[in-house]
Amino acid sequence: MVCDFQELYRHLMDDYLIRYCQNLSSKDFIMKIEDMSRNKKGKRVYLNDVQTRDLMKQLNLFFESYVQVSRKRVGKKQTIETLINEEASLFAKFLRDERNT
Repeated sequence: MVCDFQELYRHLMDDYLIRYCQNLSSKDFIMKIEDMSRNKKGKRVYLNDVQTRDLMKQLNLFFESYVQVSRKRVGKKQTIETLINEEASLFAKFLRDERNT
């Protein structure tokens, strides 16, 4: 059920990652050789360390950006992170039949 709930916000991540990746170039990636099984090695491509740190920094800023959705308790806007947390909390109250309205 939690996975189903996360699907509601998947489009936010998809959109963010598509926009982020549009600015990447081939030099932003590195190739590593890894063990695929006991007798087989394979190549995998990863973001380099600089781009990985930048992606995580930008992603944190994205989750701290504000949306115009009222909070449960106070305010007319909230961060995306708070929105997801509050929606999960409201859903849990619904499942436990603890809601007032």
